[in-house]
Amino acid sequence: MAGGADHDGETLARAAWSRLAEPGDTTAGALVSVLGAQDALAWVRAALARTTGTGGGGGLTGDAPGVRRSVDELSERVGRLEGASRRRLVTALGRWAPRLEHTDPRRELAVLARLGGVLLHPGSASWPTRLDDLGPAAPPCLWVRGTTALDSALARSVALVGARAATAYGTHVTADLAAGVSARGFTVVSGGAYGIDAAAHRATIAVGGDTLVFLAGGVDRPYPAGNADLLGRVVDAGGALVSEVPPGSVPSKSRFLQRNRLIAAASAATVVVEAAWRSGALNTAGHAGTLLRPVGAVPGPVTSMASAGCHRLLRDGAAVCVTDAAEVAELAGAAGTDLAPERTVARSDVDGLDAVARRVLDALPVVRPAPPESVARAAGLSQGETLAALGPLELDGLAERQGAGWRRRRAAPRT
Repeated sequence: MAGGADHDGETLARAAWSRLAEPGDTTAGALVSVLGAQDALAWVRAALARTTGTGGGGGLTGDAPGVRRSVDELSERVGRLEGASRRRLVTALGRWAPRLEHTDPRRELAVLARLGGVLLHPGSASWPTRLDDLGPAAPPCLWVRGTTALDSALARSVALVGARAATAYGTHVTADLAAGVSARGFTVVSGGAYGIDAAAHRATIAVGGDTLVFLAGGVDRPYPAGNADLLGRVVDAGGALVSEVPPGSVPSKSRFLQRNRLIAAASAATVVVEAAWRSGALNTAGHAGTLLRPVGAVPGPVTSMASAGCHRLLRDGAAVCVTDAAEVAELAGAAGTDLAPERTVARSDVDGLDAVARRVLDALPVVRPAPPESVARAAGLSQGETLAALGPLELDGLAERQGAGWRRRRAAPRT
């Protein structure tokens, strides 16, 4: 729903939840899933209003006035919340309390509107439904700058991720893969970081493809700052900057890791192009594997530490080996429709020969013809076996008779 002066209750509530709870908060997700965003927010407000002496929520405990009663009443109302035990609810209330009074979704939606942005939530027509596979860890909403048709854009999509400190090899392979899958109609998804991410976005834009950036901070904070121009070009080229946190939110390590789950969930497949042993890209691959999404990895030089993470995925069976755009498209595409072309090897003249014929051919001299008995002796075969093989070899153009002798036929010179 576009940012404007008027917003429905669902939009306001989900915008508030994106400020109130940290990304990936499964307690918040479970609460919203059962009660709905508006009623869940109202319950939090009511529960915190019944507490006293909590110091802004930092000292909130299960014995604080009103907390036990609020949680018990909720349990009686909806039963046991999957992923949100009584203890977790109490802890979550303590974490949400300091933010509640400062949560102003109307102001943040106004900021989004000034940026030309849009807020999407599960009730929106273009909500990317793959994110629903995250269950209670799914985001309550998405803050978007750029195209809002996320569901259709992600229908055919592949995440290309990897190291920030990419090598020339990594950036070259990334550019080839991004251009190749874009030409096949796939949207390229990544995180907008330096290195592999930037190479993927840049190459996609260069060939007129579609690309989406999932940010760890607000869409008003292009990060890293050195990629601000690139991120702007993503939007100008018809792509989008997407975040689960409101404008003004600062990227942090934990938010980067949680952002990775969105990249993995939103994409049909994830490919790690280049990654060291402890690269954050392996975190994205892990999320994809948990969601049963296909995972690919590009092999690199065995001496390169920059590819050690890719080799680790391949060795552990957590990814399949991909080496070009056709193989990536097969990994991410629809079954039976995006198959990589079968690789063929040039046929040799000796293909199809049985063991005896091969031995006779190997024993034939190249220059001076030899009688069958000499060929048989050289091949270690009987004269009958040798004679039986020479006829078919002659018909195949591999041997020729000269007088009483035989020799290997020379291949015709190539033109």
